[in-house]
Amino acid sequence: MTTPSLQDGIDKAGSPIGLLWKPGAEPWTPEVVAHEYAGWRTEQHAWHEGVALLNLSHHMYDMWIDGPDATRVLADYGANNFEKFAIGQAKQYLPVTKHGLIVTDGILAREGENAYLLSGVPEAQHWVQYHAEQGGYDVSLSTDPSTAFRPGGGDPKLFRYQIQGPLALPLIERAFGGPIPETKFFHSTPVAIEGRTFSALRHGMAGQAGYEFIGPWEHAAFVHDAFLKAGEPLGLVQVGALAYTTPSVESGWIPSPVPGIYSDPELADYRAWLPLFGIEGKRPLNGSFFSPNIEDFYVSPFELGYGKMIHFGHDFNGRDALLKAKGDESLRQKVTLVFDPEDVRRVIGSGEDPGFVLSYARNRVEGSSGLAGVTMQTASIDPVGTVLSQTLIDAAHATPGTQVTVVWGDHPGLGTDPEADLGFPRIRATVQPSPFDQHARTEYRRNA
Repeated sequence: MTTPSLQDGIDKAGSPIGLLWKPGAEPWTPEVVAHEYAGWRTEQHAWHEGVALLNLSHHMYDMWIDGPDATRVLADYGANNFEKFAIGQAKQYLPVTKHGLIVTDGILAREGENAYLLSGVPEAQHWVQYHAEQGGYDVSLSTDPSTAFRPGGGDPKLFRYQIQGPLALPLIERAFGGPIPETKFFHSTPVAIEGRTFSALRHGMAGQAGYEFIGPWEHAAFVHDAFLKAGEPLGLVQVGALAYTTPSVESGWIPSPVPGIYSDPELADYRAWLPLFGIEGKRPLNGSFFSPNIEDFYVSPFELGYGKMIHFGHDFNGRDALLKAKGDESLRQKVTLVFDPEDVRRVIGSGEDPGFVLSYARNRVEGSSGLAGVTMQTASIDPVGTVLSQTLIDAAHATPGTQVTVVWGDHPGLGTDPEADLGFPRIRATVQPSPFDQHARTEYRRNA
């Protein structure tokens, strides 16, 4: 029996929106990891005020790209600067379509002269793999899916643990018996604990100091236990799946934008190559903003704040479209919406504390004259005392302090007028910068 393709699913559903629109869809949270260890509020406070341990080992896809043409295929289909990309460095990889639309970013680490590891949401890996195979590039590709989608189950090839927060460096010194080598931002250095060798990637989340430690799975339990032991006197808190999803709302990263692949006739072969039951066919859309046209959900890398990462000094797929879009004042801007706490309790909590809120819904954001933007990810941030939302909004409403309203609800989809008044409640919100966290917005971004 032939495995159905993404194109098969679109054809059967009648349109990309017919396939993807799923009102009431449950928001994604990482697989395998417990939802909470100390409670999501305590876990959020840990990386703001103390130190937190996060387990990224199970929900990320990894693809190794090796061979003489490894750099060439990545540069041909990504907008990054490969002229300045050191071995041991990592970058946010920006694959784009011919029309300059984001496919979905990933973390690309250069492990050798012709060797890379691409990690994250698998749309980026699929994009690179397809073009590497169809374009006849001299590369070898190997993939390790996330634990929930790994054929036959089994363990990951790599462990990934993050140590984050103001006390991250003291914990690391305790675990390693002293400070680890000074490392540039988003560069890695080899480290070891009792003969177990792995790597430390320097970065942070929500503006806090930290490292991500990556190594072979055979050392996973030992390294995890070593961090727990070293962190006990410092009040180390393990972070569960709920709290794990929320730092991006403060740090300004928008996860999993809709890839711009569903409507371009020139990508019909790509859609026929992609499996229906992959992320491109199963990541749902929902919210109060509805359009029957999937292109209304596409996103430019400029809107995501990736303009400084785009390198026009090389020829790549989508270069001409991005050059044309550069400086386009009609593009939306990325902002943080701070929800009014009283409205959050009234609308989401029915007058009580709403508890944990997480949504990837595309909700309408309205100004005085109607639609002004759309939410991309929304979550409770207990240290802030309310709900925040990463949002794309038109320039006229992007000034910090601007008052807007968020329409909270799920449009039923096809068959109902996109502009129908469905009686959804409104939540008042205030526009603030993105990233919301000041350190993430200044020092962290400057280092990036």
